[in-house]
Amino acid sequence: MELYELIAPCHFGLEAVMKREILDLGYEIERVEDGKVTFLADAEGIAYANLFLRTTERILLKVGQVHAETYDELFEATKALPWEKFIPKNGKFWVTKANSIKSKLFSPSDIQSIMKKAIVERLKQVYHMEWFPEDGAQYPIRVSILKDEVTIGLDTSGVSLHKRGYRKLTAKAPITETLAAALIMLTPWKGDRILVDPFCGSGTFLIESALKALNIPPCINRKFAAEKWDCIDSHIWSSERQRAIGLVNKTAEFKAFGFDIDEESVRLSIDNSAKAGVKSRIRIEQADISEYRPMNAITICNPPYGERMLEIREAEELYRKMGEVFRPDSENPCYIISPHEEFEKFFGRKADKKRKLYNGMIKCNLYMYFK
Repeated sequence: MELYELIAPCHFGLEAVMKREILDLGYEIERVEDGKVTFLADAEGIAYANLFLRTTERILLKVGQVHAETYDELFEATKALPWEKFIPKNGKFWVTKANSIKSKLFSPSDIQSIMKKAIVERLKQVYHMEWFPEDGAQYPIRVSILKDEVTIGLDTSGVSLHKRGYRKLTAKAPITETLAAALIMLTPWKGDRILVDPFCGSGTFLIESALKALNIPPCINRKFAAEKWDCIDSHIWSSERQRAIGLVNKTAEFKAFGFDIDEESVRLSIDNSAKAGVKSRIRIEQADISEYRPMNAITICNPPYGERMLEIREAEELYRKMGEVFRPDSENPCYIISPHEEFEKFFGRKADKKRKLYNGMIKCNLYMYFK
């Protein structure tokens, strides 16, 4: 059984959540770094991780790690890697993304071009071909360079894993499915506790909690790039899907409630929960925040804020109203994500704990109230 090094990127500051999730699936952690976790798994694990990991954007199969300070060094180091082990004669391959931090090689377009040429030269020598049709399966390559150390991986996922397939449309200022799943894991919520989102938008917190409570694989209804790769037996994907379906807990007790003042958001949340197959487990209603009442539940939300939806004064007034009606304590803990630096002042209470994170490119805090 061959083991591969797999890299799971994650939101900065949420590496511990990603690590715990991988360990819970039974895989061995190799290392944890800023924004990513590397673990070991076999071919079945590549399929299973794509299906089940909730907090990563993609699963990268590590091809190699090299040191390069010049483009000539990058070319030769890339060419020396065993690309033929993964990419067949007709494979379509390209460097889809290159990131560089504190390195002498800093031009993404140059990095992409040089590495593509190096891979072509390698495959020319191995396959004894001068031209490649590239009309077969897709092999997207992702590269990250930190202080001249180049990590190279094949993207087994293709389309980002946050695209579960249930959220065709979104409300304004959405939170990604992967970030929502990670934030839920930062709370003490378990499947048998009620979860409430009073600003449910497109229903992401509600749906992700339902999927986790019922042990439904978040990406069970979508395809992955590596499903068409020759180097991974196609039967693995179907067998791992069947195994994942067999682990769904249909008898789990789970309840979630969502509210939103916007009628369109309510309709959207209901539609999305139906697409995700969890509509019967979630109750969603149109309601203003002033109507909110604690219900011995965990509250988690991404309220509107001035930078994107409301004028800043309106957002601050909303925070004041939240502080009046939430009244968090050990029985009704609240977890609120906001970019407003003075959120606590308007909410009227200092958070018991704060955690810095990013919602897309927006720097935020997760304000935790649990005492």
